[in-house]
Amino acid sequence: MLPFDKKFIQSEIKHHHHGQMSESFLTAAFLSLSGGLQDAYTYVFRGNVFANAQTGNIVLLSQNIYEKNYHVSLRYIIPLIFFAFGIIIAEYIRESYRYSKYMHWRQLVLIFEIILLFIVGFIPVKFNVMANALVSFSCAMQVQTFRKVNGYAFASTMCIGNIRSAMESLYMYSTSRDKNLLKKTLRYIEIIFLFGFGAALGSHFVPQFGSYTIWFSCSLLLICFFIMFIREEIDEHQNVK
Repeated sequence: MLPFDKKFIQSEIKHHHHGQMSESFLTAAFLSLSGGLQDAYTYVFRGNVFANAQTGNIVLLSQNIYEKNYHVSLRYIIPLIFFAFGIIIAEYIRESYRYSKYMHWRQLVLIFEIILLFIVGFIPVKFNVMANALVSFSCAMQVQTFRKVNGYAFASTMCIGNIRSAMESLYMYSTSRDKNLLKKTLRYIEIIFLFGFGAALGSHFVPQFGSYTIWFSCSLLLICFFIMFIREEIDEHQNVK
């Protein structure tokens, strides 16, 4: 069970490089749960397409092109294209709203992502290509927007980079005995576990909720949205005992 008390949140802010809740472990935890759920959702329910792991889509795309299954290739190439556009849109939002006084630009990305995923829940299975495209677009915005946790790089929608970083930190700890490196390793392992747990949740909910399973991801992202308001509230009262 993840802690939500004020002391935990304050420690996350103090521990974080810039003190932003958008890069806290608490936010990363819910993003990773959401990322795993999205990948399981598209693969299990939407025709064996990866929402996040575009490497897998490239492999399947190439296989089907080689076997001249051109109509099947579309289910993989369209999410790839939408993923690429998602990166561009995330950067556009960052450049356009990075100095906004009313809301953090990352929260705007979350709103956009939540709306897209909510729409996906209504899309029937005969339009899986479009559903997968929207989920991939959403995932791209998320991975481009949230790239750090506690000051070091991570990914909330895929695991390969996190595994590499975890093992690198573990090896460095074995040679230096620097406890900060051990803590960094454990953070990565926690992120990987949460991603896997999110995927398990997605696989569990699909038989019960079908296309609406993606709305659980919306709920997790909505929690992230509200978490990002906490920093200002705590900063204002953190000296009050």
